[in-house]
Amino acid sequence: MWAGAGLAVGAAIVLYTIVLYPVFLALGRRRTAPPVRKDMGFRATVSVVLVVHDGEGFIVAKLESLLALRYPAELLDILVVSDGSTDGTDGSVESFASRGVRLLRLPRGGKAAAINAGLEHSSGEIVFFTDVRQPLDPDALAHLVANFADPSVGAVTGKLLILGADSTGVQRDMGAYWRYELWARQRHSEIDSVFSVTGCIYAMRRSLASPLPTDALTDDAVISQRVFFRGFRVVFDPKAIAFDYPMAGTTEFRRRLRTLAGLWQVCVRMPELFTGANRMRLDFLSHKFSRLALPWALLLAFASTLALNASPFRDLLLIAAAFLGVLALVDGLVPRKFPLKRVTSPARTFLAMNAAALLSVVVFFVQPATLWRTTRMKGRN
Repeated sequence: MWAGAGLAVGAAIVLYTIVLYPVFLALGRRRTAPPVRKDMGFRATVSVVLVVHDGEGFIVAKLESLLALRYPAELLDILVVSDGSTDGTDGSVESFASRGVRLLRLPRGGKAAAINAGLEHSSGEIVFFTDVRQPLDPDALAHLVANFADPSVGAVTGKLLILGADSTGVQRDMGAYWRYELWARQRHSEIDSVFSVTGCIYAMRRSLASPLPTDALTDDAVISQRVFFRGFRVVFDPKAIAFDYPMAGTTEFRRRLRTLAGLWQVCVRMPELFTGANRMRLDFLSHKFSRLALPWALLLAFASTLALNASPFRDLLLIAAAFLGVLALVDGLVPRKFPLKRVTSPARTFLAMNAAALLSVVVFFVQPATLWRTTRMKGRN
């Protein structure tokens, strides 16, 4: 009896998360917030906070990208916070001093601590956070700032485009997932607010900023939720664009592990996410928390299937599960252009993403800082 109930519960969670909620989000007729009163003529002073650790390979190009932004230079203050860099990062930043770029050196303390220090040294009405790796579209900042003409907006995030991704394989699968995520953010922004911003391209009102927990793994999620619970909207603007390159496979897995571990932190530290105080509670449970629950639902469904009495139905479910596992395992042996790759790669990506979600509970047993690793770009390291 319990086996059948467990299978039904696990299968229902999986089906709702993967199929039903996206359909509901696309077709459901729901209350939407008024359109953001965006004004491209709106201007405010902006402090750019760029936290970097050993970013010598990217820092010059990133600073050139920031200096090329089409935004009044007299309203822009660029601060680079070097989080214990040991390579040539600091020297490269100092070479831009004559162009108005400031450098703040810190001992290694992690990104959250570096952001806190950057906020202390920022005075702009708007704080624009970005990362060292991703160049920006010249109009990105102007689009972000234009949203703050609407007093209901407390934070805004832009669109990250992945350049040079493979047409097959893991990068294609992650690209499809990211396109779905961008679409969901657009829809959530229309309803009210997004749940987290993209770490390399987001801005917030300086008056809403407060120090982060120094062990926070996802500053973007913590900051956006704090803004949201103060009654402001956190919106997505697809015209504010940053660019990135595909990550190496193992780096993508570690990044997802860290992101989901950070989501566990947010859930534990902000219980109001699960109460009526959350204006977007249904969507949070369906789109964010479900990512943490999905691998456990899969395990529940599998364990319940094993516990069922022998029957053709049970055998069919076990064969399907085994087939999915085999497809994922052989993916590394399938040539990139071989047609079978279109089946094996999604299977491998699906299992890898859920494995990362399953392992993300490690955040409760280790120091969060151990989950940070240097990002490796595909074909660039």
